[in-house]
Amino acid sequence: MILSSLELTLLLLGASVLGVVAFRMLHLPPMLGYVAVGIVIGPHALGLVQDESGTQHLAEFGVVFLMFSIGLEFSLPKLMSMRRIVFGLGLAQVLLTVVATMISGVLAALLLPKLVSVSWQAAFALGGALAMSSTAIVSKMLTERLELESEHGRRIMSVLLFQDLALVPLLIIVPALAHPGGNLMATLAWATFKAALVLILLLFIGQKLLRRWFRVVVQRRSQELFMLNLLLVTLGAAWVTERAGLSLALGAFVAGMLISETEYRHQVEEDIKPFRDVLLGLFFVTIGMLLNVPLVLQNWWLVLLLLVGPVFLKFALIAALARFFGSSTGVALRTGLALAQAGEFGFVLLNQAGGLKLLDPLLIQMILASMVLSMLVAPFLIERSDAIVLKLSANEWMMQSLTLTRIATRTMTVQRHVIIAGFGRSGQNLARLLEEENIVYHALDLEPDRVSEAQASGAMVSYGDAARRESLIAAGIHRAAALVITYTNTASALKVLHFVQELAPTLPVIVRSHDDTDLDKLRAAGATEVVPELMEGSLMLASHALVVLGVPLRRVVHRVQAARDERYASLRGYFHAAGDTAEEDDHLQVRLHSVTLGADASAVGKSVEALDLGQTGCAVSMLRRAKDRVEISSQTRLQEGDTLVLRGTTAAIALAEARLLKA
Repeated sequence: MILSSLELTLLLLGASVLGVVAFRMLHLPPMLGYVAVGIVIGPHALGLVQDESGTQHLAEFGVVFLMFSIGLEFSLPKLMSMRRIVFGLGLAQVLLTVVATMISGVLAALLLPKLVSVSWQAAFALGGALAMSSTAIVSKMLTERLELESEHGRRIMSVLLFQDLALVPLLIIVPALAHPGGNLMATLAWATFKAALVLILLLFIGQKLLRRWFRVVVQRRSQELFMLNLLLVTLGAAWVTERAGLSLALGAFVAGMLISETEYRHQVEEDIKPFRDVLLGLFFVTIGMLLNVPLVLQNWWLVLLLLVGPVFLKFALIAALARFFGSSTGVALRTGLALAQAGEFGFVLLNQAGGLKLLDPLLIQMILASMVLSMLVAPFLIERSDAIVLKLSANEWMMQSLTLTRIATRTMTVQRHVIIAGFGRSGQNLARLLEEENIVYHALDLEPDRVSEAQASGAMVSYGDAARRESLIAAGIHRAAALVITYTNTASALKVLHFVQELAPTLPVIVRSHDDTDLDKLRAAGATEVVPELMEGSLMLASHALVVLGVPLRRVVHRVQAARDERYASLRGYFHAAGDTAEEDDHLQVRLHSVTLGADASAVGKSVEALDLGQTGCAVSMLRRAKDRVEISSQTRLQEGDTLVLRGTTAAIALAEARLLKA
């Protein structure tokens, strides 16, 4: 059936929406929904969509924007802090997976010459594809399970980071290996030289130009222009690397890395998400369309073998390597389980190998099916990783019990103590103040090195996760006087509050947050007090300034306490400017905006009550008439030239301004 462009677009959109909704209802990653949609509507199943080359080319941009997003996360300081795990465990995992695949390919060709015919070049490409794990699935699952900052979470993300970086040289090496008869070393050397030259030009010359150019664009204060410029930079860098004989993805990665060093990184990350997610979804739809379901069913035993073999191999290899690099058995097993599946970049390498005729089409279909199935299985493996580890490791249950026993032993004799969740800088400062007041505390932290050093100094701290029910019970939550959450992870704080409400609902809980964005959410979850550090920093700065200027200390203390009593209402919002960092824009939902009433403004002559600005969700923070500040009441009548300071979200302010100024 031949579809028009509009019909094809509508079919893809409709099928994708239905597929993603279905997989969301099953609590599965939407990416797998896209793959399932591609399988169903593809040429090998219902045949609603044939192998459209235009769709394939458009889908490639999904990978381009994904690599751009990864480039945004890439920073040299972060990489250096994790270099031992990234370049140790990550490098070893990729290299050994490739080597193991090449050995397996050679053995299979020797033992089953009629069924398998794989050259070492093809085995190398296949090994690179199988070495990849799914960044999208794993990072999402770890985020939902609040395990990103756990010991195994850091190792998993480090390996994923190296896999993402390894894709770049693999995309260069595989085409070089495919050239028959040529000088391989010369081809690799030429490819490396071109890559180095392009990277030097982009990184050193492009970085200086990019920062200045972005500043020019931002000063125009146009969101449309900002988005156009972002697409130009991303696709332009991809075009440069493609023209140099490299890959589109490499250029996008470099562009993201360049922008990550600027103050516009977070804004760019938010703006690029819609393009990345939609086009990446289309990429996975095309992957599903490649799957020949009847052929897979005819050779189900081979697909099953290719599913179980690589998954088990990767699990065993990664677990063994993690153990070699110093992880406990439980951490090593969890790391292996999370990374055992195939990844989205594996599809990219497999498609590249197929296009270069390195692999037999039938074998590609079998491997493709096994990779898709491994990604379908991955969420279930990660979800049940704790139970699996307890069954596989006889010591894991004992280690967990020992950890909880150690916490309980330290707290069983204390009463009315303070539980400190997180023993970073804020937690340690709190502990010192509590000690000076002779108040007993016990802290829980997930950094083994920090816990070990703090315990050696005499601090009452144990290794444990405050977001786990068992850890809170072992820390004596039923006997505690208060609980203080000293880190700014709202998701984890909400989990802690949930367990507090279940175990000790009357226990006072003080929560630290970055700003006022989640203040209401945390209080609704049971927090007694929420301390937004940006708000408190502003209060402390103002109080010191007032004291230096001669304002009586009693009045300063009264003003600070009044601001706290009203839940920082007078401080929730600020005047935005083009130079503000995107990080602040992301966190602060409320802003201030000044509106001056002209002679033709409809608000002139009306009272504040008559305007009913509360309907818009916006409030009048201040009224200035001439040079004087006027006290506002519901009966205050507005005059020409009045300046009102509105406080609310961007949308609410726009509605209120329209109501004030319309003729």
